[in-house]
Amino acid sequence: MKKILFTGCGTAIATPFTKDGVNFEVFKQLLEDQLKGHVDAIIVCGTTGESSTLTHEEHLEKFRIVDRLREELGLPIGTMLDTKGPEIR
Repeated sequence: MKKILFTGCGTAIATPFTKDGVNFEVFKQLLEDQLKGHVDAIIVCGTTGESSTLTHEEHLEKFRIVDRLREELGLPIGTMLDTKGPEIR
C-alpha cells in the first residue's frame, strides 16, 4: 500500500510583479491570506510558471520570507527551481 505523504489543501502561491520585479509586500499579503484560510501547505515557485523569470536574489528573498512563516507556523513549504542561474542551497 502506498504511504500517504500529505493530506489537505496546498496552495501554489503566485508571485506578484511590478515593472521593477517582485512585489514582496503583496507576496506577503498573499501568504497571510492563505494562512487566514487555514491552508495545510504552501508551494512557492512551483507550478504557477514564474520560477524561471526570477533572479537569484528574488528567489532567495521569497524563500527567506516563507522560511520565517514555516518556522513560526510549522507549515510544510515546497519549491521548485527551473533556472539557469546559480543553485540555491
